[in-house]
Amino acid sequence: MNTQSFNSVEPAGSLSKGLLGRVAAGKFEGFLDLLDARLKTGAIEAILPDGRFRTIGGHAPGPVARVELRRWRPLLRLARSGSVGWYQAWEKGEWASPDPATLFELFMLNRHSLGDTGRSSGLARLVRRILHGLNRNSRPGARRNIIAHYDLGNDFYSSWLDETMSYSSALFEEPLPSDESLQTAQERKVAALVARLNLQAGSKILEIGCGWGFFSRYCAHRGHHVTAITLSPSQCTWAADVAHSENVDVSYEIRDYRDVKGQFDAIASVEMVEAVGQAYWPAYLDIISRSLKPGGRAALQFIAIDDAIFERYAASADFIQAYVFPGGMLLSESRFRALAEARGLRWEDPHYFPLHYAETLRRWRLRFDDAVAAGRLPPGFDARFLALWRYYLMYCEGGFRSGGITVGQVTLVKEASDNAEMDFGTGVTAIRR
Repeated sequence: MNTQSFNSVEPAGSLSKGLLGRVAAGKFEGFLDLLDARLKTGAIEAILPDGRFRTIGGHAPGPVARVELRRWRPLLRLARSGSVGWYQAWEKGEWASPDPATLFELFMLNRHSLGDTGRSSGLARLVRRILHGLNRNSRPGARRNIIAHYDLGNDFYSSWLDETMSYSSALFEEPLPSDESLQTAQERKVAALVARLNLQAGSKILEIGCGWGFFSRYCAHRGHHVTAITLSPSQCTWAADVAHSENVDVSYEIRDYRDVKGQFDAIASVEMVEAVGQAYWPAYLDIISRSLKPGGRAALQFIAIDDAIFERYAASADFIQAYVFPGGMLLSESRFRALAEARGLRWEDPHYFPLHYAETLRRWRLRFDDAVAAGRLPPGFDARFLALWRYYLMYCEGGFRSGGITVGQVTLVKEASDNAEMDFGTGVTAIRR
């Protein structure tokens, strides 16, 4: 690694030079010592602002990340503002890495031993939590949050997603990495979800959060009657246009899940619950329970974070919530499952495939890079946005590689028994004896 070019980015009078630089170095060495002690698996090979090389961690085999720390300031940002501060430092060019995804994997892999090291604290945590609270997924808030992320434009997403326009994890053939096409792996994912629903000829299906419509068209092509809802006008228009061109009948609606009426034989929801928010999990599950006929099935694909760190995660707002997906919240599977079961929804046959999501994200990043290089993205996206989006894809890839974040499919079966009545105004279940 060229330490001369690395050091050349420091402006004159920066903290890496002179007496002040030595004082700062001594102060931040203590933080590096703390990281070194708590990084139990894998290592960081770092070039420090004064040109020294240091290995952090390395106590047990694991991923090895290379980091060029161009200033000391990123450590301060990391200590105060966690992943938000670390991104801000990256955006300003204060650190660099040939493979940031490995660094993100390393931090999540060591999530238990790191504890709150590298998470926002004090006033920064409070401010982030308050700001995130303003993005609550009330009816108007949910519409605003969805539009902010998904209405970046159909031309934007179509420039780097595969032909199915699926913006959720694919399911590849094993072993990974697979040379299977992303489109084929997305088709396998949808087929796996459909297989969970035990559909009969002409089944009536509700899809909550339909994206660009691939799942709904897949079912309609097989003779089922699908009502598909979304809060994104761009997605709704795209999905309806493609369904018309394929001559399939799907009812696409811009509708909040809380406003669903009627009952269905089956329900599907693919990575939509992460946009619901913890406060609204009960309402989301109320709707699934109420909208399913007795014995009906719901197939969910969901993203969950390690239960052991959920409270710390939920206490603040991370990089994705602050910069990419306002109102987003990963699941605590144990909490979500308990709410489902309290509503008469039996939790069946969970299947997890986090490395498949890491591979999906890697493919997306390569496709995104190709689209940028070839000038296929629509106009209006500046260099800062493109860098943010690439960072986001790498950040997520590292999380899924680590196992601290997972993706899974599960079947929720509505109990056929009539001894449970739900008050959907309060979300309280009354059991008749």
